[in-house]
Amino acid sequence: MSLPRTAIEPLSFREALGHYASGITVITSQIAGEPIGFTCQSFYSVSMSPPLVSFSVMSGSASYPRIRQAGRFAVNILSGEQVRISNQFARKGTDKWHGVQWQESPLGNPIIAGSLHWLDCEIHAEHAAGDHLIVIGEVKALNLQQAAAAQPLLYFKGQYCNLAAHGSV
Repeated sequence: MSLPRTAIEPLSFREALGHYASGITVITSQIAGEPIGFTCQSFYSVSMSPPLVSFSVMSGSASYPRIRQAGRFAVNILSGEQVRISNQFARKGTDKWHGVQWQESPLGNPIIAGSLHWLDCEIHAEHAAGDHLIVIGEVKALNLQQAAAAQPLLYFKGQYCNLAAHGSV
């Protein structure tokens, strides 16, 4: 027995996916001395051996073609204190780096000050998927920050959430 095929309305689909809590990252790179970056919540691990991670980006992204040209990127995992950073890097056509402190990673990617953690990656593969690209990176360096009390920046049902407010299970 097959289910009837019905078109999924994009806004309903987006609302349904909003029920999945996700962490917030900023994907960064640098080319010709110019830092590049964008906010990304579709980041996940792929493989332990080799160490692979992935993120998805809109096919029409203005930032990603320059990251592809660089051939490398960093994943900055944002802390709960970095809502402003998340919002700033989510905007199009603005100086996303205004007032942002950063340093270079071992591969030369920008590492945003105050991030919970970062992963330094080389582009391993890229796959077209609908209106997005799935980018897979091989992790070449990482650094777990020693801020034990820091909490991640989470996004759920269209808003930022505080993990600490909900206690442990």
